[in-house]
Amino acid sequence: MELEILYLLIPLSLVLVVVIGGVFWWAVKRGQFDDLEGPAYQILFDEEPTKPESRPDAAARETKK
Repeated sequence: MELEILYLLIPLSLVLVVVIGGVFWWAVKRGQFDDLEGPAYQILFDEEPTKPESRPDAAARETKK
């Protein structure tokens, strides 16, 4: 009588483990853990990172000089 709750809690915990594993697998595949130190150092600098070569106006400025 008192252990009937285990019939609910054991499958519920297994479903929860599968969901957590799926979220972790999704995060690893999306690259969430690739750069663990970069964002920590990024808050120390006021400047936003720029992409100098990919911007077309940067190439135009280089040709004017």
